[in-house]
Parts: sequence; structure tokens; C-alpha cells
Amino acid sequence: MSDLVKRLLHMEQRISYLLWIKETGSWNGLADLQSGCQQLRQNLYDRPASELSSSLYRIEEQVEMLEQRCEETLTPTERVRIVRNPQRFSLQDILENVYEEYTELGGAEETNIDPAMVVAKANIVRRVKNKTYTSSVMVIGQETGHGEEYRNGGSCKPWGNEKALRYMQVAETEGIPIHCFVFTPGAFPVEDYPGAAQQIARNLYAMCKLRVPLISVISEGGSGGAEAIGLSDLRLMFSHGYYSVISPEGAAAIEGKIREGGKVPRELIDACAERLHITAADNLRLGTIDRIVQEPRLGARRDDFAFYAQLRSEIIRATDEVVLKTKGWRGFRAYEVRRKKAESPDEAPQIDIPWDLDRIEERRLLALRSKKYRQMALSHLDQPWSLNQSLRWVQTASERVYYAIRYDILKNQQKQVQKVFKEVSGEGSVFLKKLSSPFSTVVNAIVRSGGKRSGRLPRAALGVLGEDPLELTDTYTSPLANEDRTVTCPNAERHGCKDLWVPDLYGEYCGVCANCGHHFPLEYQWYLKNIFDIDSIRFFSKELTAKNPLGYDKLDERLSQARSKTGQNSANITFHARVMGIHLVVSMLYSNFRNGTVGSAEGEKFVQACDIARRKKRPLLAYVHTTGGIRIQEGTLGVIQMPKCTMAVREYIDSGGLYIVVYDNNSYAGPVASFLGCSPYQFAIRSSRIGFAGQRVIRETTGTDIPPDYHNAKNALKRGHIQGIWDRRDFRRNLYKALHTMGSPSLYYR
Repeated sequence: MSDLVKRLLHMEQRISYLLWIKETGSWNGLADLQSGCQQLRQNLYDRPASELSSSLYRIEEQVEMLEQRCEETLTPTERVRIVRNPQRFSLQDILENVYEEYTELGGAEETNIDPAMVVAKANIVRRVKNKTYTSSVMVIGQETGHGEEYRNGGSCKPWGNEKALRYMQVAETEGIPIHCFVFTPGAFPVEDYPGAAQQIARNLYAMCKLRVPLISVISEGGSGGAEAIGLSDLRLMFSHGYYSVISPEGAAAIEGKIREGGKVPRELIDACAERLHITAADNLRLGTIDRIVQEPRLGARRDDFAFYAQLRSEIIRATDEVVLKTKGWRGFRAYEVRRKKAESPDEAPQIDIPWDLDRIEERRLLALRSKKYRQMALSHLDQPWSLNQSLRWVQTASERVYYAIRYDILKNQQKQVQKVFKEVSGEGSVFLKKLSSPFSTVVNAIVRSGGKRSGRLPRAALGVLGEDPLELTDTYTSPLANEDRTVTCPNAERHGCKDLWVPDLYGEYCGVCANCGHHFPLEYQWYLKNIFDIDSIRFFSKELTAKNPLGYDKLDERLSQARSKTGQNSANITFHARVMGIHLVVSMLYSNFRNGTVGSAEGEKFVQACDIARRKKRPLLAYVHTTGGIRIQEGTLGVIQMPKCTMAVREYIDSGGLYIVVYDNNSYAGPVASFLGCSPYQFAIRSSRIGFAGQRVIRETTGTDIPPDYHNAKNALKRGHIQGIWDRRDFRRNLYKALHTMGSPSLYYR
């Protein structure tokens, strides 16, 4: 009888699992099967065991058939439900069943700086014939738990991501691989220091150049929260997981323009899940992951022990592959890994491959990682061959040779010679001073008694008596100045500001309230015309066009409208410019084109801007007129721009570049949490707003209201997210000052 009870309980769990996936009992009579099990339980001791066993067997056959049918017809939305089921395996289950032994770091369970982020030092064992080989690894990942509220569903707070980064750096010091497991619907959107966006940006920036193998495995990958630990040399994904720029529910709320608190139609959620291409098969086709880890039917659960053995083999094989690519001598071992994978996908290679790297292998690892991300999300941007493309390729190659000779060879040699002369003159000056001091005393006395003051004005006075070259170039006036009306300053009640006449406000005052200094928004053309030297702007990469790689409904029409409205092909304008004769490269995200959202084209243009600035040893300015985040209609092809662009920034800064970010108006989400937020020099125009998520998202996620000024520049400065606040009228002056006081001696004008 006890066996029958166990079978019955197990059957009820399987039916409940199907009900969770389908969210309805009407699918193929699930409700009837559930009631049948309940009747069997009620009559458990009133009927013969043989009759109960026969009835239970019939139910088992039906459930088996339904599970198979459900697996064959799984929709993306149902895969999301599988991932969120409490029966699904978690990181804790992986630690206990995949790794031989482990020690959790930074706290355990509730006694933890952030229970949603788990870090453990673990050993993983491979068996080769009769021998066992143990390797140490650092395991990092979000922990959803099995219903524990303190885990926050795997949504990490900023200090949880900071803990992950800290132990990644420990792993780098110890020279051991890092295994990251992604189980998160997204990061917890709070701006308290270190800040959700800024900490994700720091993680990405550091992970770009970690000198150890990085392996990531995705179960639930929600946007920036996934990228915080997702940048890796090899990205695996569970077959029943999902990886997306936004949850299907969030996308449906945006698409349907659902008001806060309103119910999102289920049909719209299903449609958005399909359009976003969130499944493992979709992401493998898009190239945002490298391999799929197969799970049992309807997804692995916490007691699927055969699955853990398979996962161990996959993790070992993935780490072996990454390490072997860095080896000079690898042919036979690489062949054996490929052969074993083809013959027995569930078994690890029967060879021992040490996972420690020497200096040369570390450099190869970083080069391969950079190349991997540089090539992501490019296939749909390929332009048909043309003569202009060939000429650009020749020009780029020529520039690379020219600037390498000019700066890397000649200028470096010149600096070495100058250094020698300075050392010699420094030593000689001490000796000569002793010999010439009597004569210098006499000469100075004569000059003081009979000399006249020079009529030359101090440098600071030039701006008073003559035209100040650091003033705005004043070649453009906003069209808003043509409106004959008045506006009320938002701070009128607090500061007593008088109504402002629009022609003066947008003309003489540059959109700034004369009383309180509030900055009214201005179009991006104002900055193009007034900040940089006259006639110095030269655009590049204009041919890169924002597209619709996923075939998202109505996106082609919206992109066409944006192109017609702006005359631009994307939301990112890249150009060369000068400020007081200093050449710089500029990337500008602006609001008029899809609210400044970043997709594949915008990301590629930014990467090309980094490459040009690095090649020509010029400063790089990212001016953010507005950005609404990652373009959700591009799915993970948009999300992947976060690590891709951050990689380009890291390589540019490491080469000695000066990267300055200036925020204006509204700047949110993915770009701020990656390639913008990783700059050491971030500034904001007064009255701008910077953050990870908007007020509605924060309220819906955290259940708390935030004050109206939560994201303003002043609070961002207090939290350490930016380094200063600029007045729009002083933009040109402050930028010139920054170009002279910041950056390394590697810049071309130093």
C-alpha cells in the first residue's frame, strides 16, 4: 500500500506541474485527471489494492501522453512558467549535486549581504579511467530558492552584484575558472550606493579583462540582471530556460500601453513572448549563446539526478574548450574533446586538462573574448558589397598603419628622448645653479630696480576685454524661440520664479531659467551647433541602419517613420569634432529616433567610434541627449550590446584613451548600466535624470514609492554615480577644461 501512496502522490505532483505550465485545467482534461487522483486518495483504503493499482496505471498512461504532447507544443510563455516553478532546480541544488564539495562565501541563507546572490568556492571532479582529478572553481549565481521570500526571486540588489565582482577578482588572483549560473528575472531597481545601473556597469567593465576562463549558464536571463554575471568566454543555456531583454509581461504592458495596475491580456503576453525570441533555440540561432544544455522532458526539477551528472560533464567540457583555445599545443586534445562530444554528449572528455593559464595564454584568452563579443549581432547589419565599402576598408587599414607609426613608434621614441634630456638637465641644473648663483643675484637686482612691467594682459583677462573663445559658438537658436508666449518654470512655487518669455528663454538664456537655473529640454541640434568648433563636425558610419532582425510586429513601420522624421538611420549619431582645436570623437544618443533606444546598429556605431578614437589617440565623448534603454523589439540582440560596447570601452581606456560621458534629459536602463556607466568621468547637465529603472517599474518591483527627485542629477551626484553637474551654458568651457585636465599622456595632444 505504501508504494501505491507514493505513486499517487507522485502522480498528483506531475498533474499539478502540468496545470502550472498550462494555467488551465481544461487542457486535455487535466482537471478530470486531478479529480480522479483525489477520488483515488479518498477511496484508498476502501478498494482492493489491485483495483487501485489498475486505476492509477491508467492515469499514469494518460499523464505520460499529456506530458509528451505538452513538451512537443511548448510555447515561449510556457517555458517562462517552467523556469519560475518552485520545483525547478536552483543554484543550491547545482552546488550540492554537480560539485564535489563547496564553501559558501559572503554569508549563507538569510545571513547574507544579499541572499539573492550566492558565491561559493567549490571543487569539481573528473574521472579519467581509474583516476580522479579535482579542480577548484569559483561558482557565482543568483539563487531563486524554492519559495523562500528572502531570496527575492533571484533579483539581486546592487550590493549582491558587488559581492559577485569582489569574488570574481579573488578567483582571478587565485587563477581559477569562474562558473556563473544565471537565475534572475532582472536586477532589483534601487539606486542606493553602489546603484543598480552603476554596479552592473562595473561588473561588465571588470569581466571584460578577467584573466581566467569564464563560463556562464543561463536558466532565467532577465536583461541587465543577467548581464551582471553573464559576460563569458562560453555561454550555455538550459533547453527550457529563457533569455530576454524584458519579461513577456513587461513587453506586453508597454506594447498594450497598459496603465499601472491594469491587467495585461494573456494573448498579448503570449504574442510578445513569441516576438521576442526568448527560447534557447532562438538565442542559439541569433548567436547570443554558444550551446544548449538539454534538460529532461518539461524541464529539470530538483530531484533529476541524472541531469546533474550531465550538467557536470557539460561544465567540464565547456571549461576545457575555453582553456584549449588558449594553448599553443592543443591539436590532439582538442580533437579528443570534439570526438567525445560527438560520441557521448553526456560524458566529459576522458583526459585531464589543467585549467591554469600562463601569461601568454591569458593574453590569448582576452583576445578571443574580445573577438567573440565584437562579432556578436553583426549578421543582420551586413551591407551589400560596394565600392565605398572597399574604399573605407582601405582608408581604415591605411589609418591604422599611419597612426601606429606616428604615435606608437615615433611619438613614443620622442618621449623617451625627452625623458632622457629632462633627467640630464635636472641633474645639470643643480650643478650649474651653484656656479651661476652670484651672477644671477646681481642681474636680478638690476632688473628689479630699472625694469618696467610688461603690457601683456594676463590670460584670464582675455575673456573680459575680448571675445572669450570658450563661450558657446552661438551659431544656432532653437526654433522654440520663435513662439510668442510665456512658460512657467517648474520651480516657480518653490523659488518664486516669474513666468518666462519663450523667445528670451530659448534664445539668450539657452533654455535656462534666469532665477533658479532650471534647464528646459532643448533639441539635440542645439548641442551639435553650439558646443563644437564651427564647421568641425564630420559624420561617420552613417550607413549603419537600425533594422528589425526579429521581424517584430509594426517595428519596420516605426523605424521608417523615425528615419523620415530625423533624416538619420539610427538613434546614435557618431562624428569627429573639435573643441578649441582639440580633435575628439563623439557618440550622441538622441531622443527623436525611437527615444534614443540602443539596438544592434547603435551599438555597432558606438564600437566603431571607440575603435577610431583608440586608433587616432583622440578623446571620446558620449553625449546622451536621451536614452530610453535597450530597444526591446530587438530582443537579446539588443541586450548583447551591453557587454559588447563595454568591451570596446574597456579596450579604449586601457589603450590610454579619455572617455567622458555627459547625460542630459532622461537616461535610463541598459546603456547606463553598461557602456555609459563604466566611464570614470561621468557628468550630467543640470535638471537631467539618470537611473536604472523608471518610477513605475520601481513601484511595481519594490512595492514602494520614490520621491519625484529620486533620479535627478543632484541625487546622482550624492550617490557617487556622476562626478559633476554642468550648466548647459558652460558645456563648451567645461568640456575644454576636462580635455586638458583628464586623461593619460597617450592622447595625441599631450
